[in-house]
Amino acid sequence: MAEGTTGRTWRERGGFAVAVLVVLGVPLALVGGVASCVASDMGHLPGDAMERVWDTPYDKEAAAYGNAAWAVGDTVVRSRFDAVTAFGARTGERRWEYAVPGRTEICATSAATDSVALVGLMEPQDGKGCATVAAIDLRNGRELWRTGRLAGAGDPKDGDDVIATGAGLAVVRDEDEQWNDAPDRRTRPLLPGDQAVRAFDLRTGAPRWKAAVPRACLPEGLAVSSKQVLVLLACATEAKLAAFDPADGKERWTVPLGARRPVDPDSFMSFLSAEPIVLDVQEPSQHGVDAHFSFGEDGRRQAEFVLGAGETAVAEGKVFEASGGGVTAYDVETGRKVWGTGGGSAWTETTALHVGGGRVTVFTHSRKGPEKFYVHDAATGETVDERTFDPDTAPGAAETNTLFRHGDLWIVARWGDGGEQPFSAYRTW
Repeated sequence: MAEGTTGRTWRERGGFAVAVLVVLGVPLALVGGVASCVASDMGHLPGDAMERVWDTPYDKEAAAYGNAAWAVGDTVVRSRFDAVTAFGARTGERRWEYAVPGRTEICATSAATDSVALVGLMEPQDGKGCATVAAIDLRNGRELWRTGRLAGAGDPKDGDDVIATGAGLAVVRDEDEQWNDAPDRRTRPLLPGDQAVRAFDLRTGAPRWKAAVPRACLPEGLAVSSKQVLVLLACATEAKLAAFDPADGKERWTVPLGARRPVDPDSFMSFLSAEPIVLDVQEPSQHGVDAHFSFGEDGRRQAEFVLGAGETAVAEGKVFEASGGGVTAYDVETGRKVWGTGGGSAWTETTALHVGGGRVTVFTHSRKGPEKFYVHDAATGETVDERTFDPDTAPGAAETNTLFRHGDLWIVARWGDGGEQPFSAYRTW
């Protein structure tokens, strides 16, 4: 009996202990769950957060032109109207600065090729536009060479696509300052046929060739792929696209942009990508074209994409659009939708987009919630990572963001109407 009585006592005690643990455990679990949710929403939950690693100091207000950012090796570089400045990608420490002399301003920039970028320079007081082009070695800030160009008298904010790099070349397009005001601009000859597009050796500045554009056409945009130099043309009655041999500047093909009807030559036209060829075209009329066009290497028109006002990128055979926090991918050749993540919100904007290594990465800013970091599979759209920024260190909603990947770091470049920190680096934790 004694053993039985002792056994019942332990079972009773054990049951009481379990009951106590249950009574205490349920509230503790609830408190722990709430705490985890709060920590996650505040970007403080390990495994679900983004950690700020470094910031560069705040910069003064930027102009509406001359802004660009590049990544070269272990260096990130920022251009603004008055200087080009480099910082270490791992630490954010300042490395060098290319300061323009006197009242000169940077009015145009190119992509970087083989660690070299071009900048257009202007003297605001003389009203001659971007009349000088300089090549800068982004590894050390040294100016390699400079040359002049025929510049229009337009606003420097409209000076995109006047310089380009690629295939070992620096390519410059000249302008006719009388073009926009001439009553006979649709029919008269414009720039001399061998003066509209010129190519130079990228590192030495040695002249390589001059390309002749079709009569009564003016070059309106430049891009260079590994195989050809591409030029957007505003011609007498319609807009066209031309390709030139990078070896000697000879014309390979010229095609109209429009399929069923001509595209207005006064349209806004720019390159989203040179390889594959993807254009952004916006006609001035209310009912005109507002879309992206893709072309094959031979000039064959492939597809038309009607996208929204989100961030766009072209890579891995697709056009990606990020808007409202969601991402949609389209096939470059057919224009068909390949996948979409959904989840877009009118309260959310995409502030940065990066495509590379089979992944699509976006930073988002919301007026009704935390800033977020998403990574999607570029082939399927599947979300493979999602994290939250600490509100105190989040990237914010600058006017324009460019996103770079450097090892385990995500480096965002900013510029806008107010003073901004040019670069901030984050990593997952």
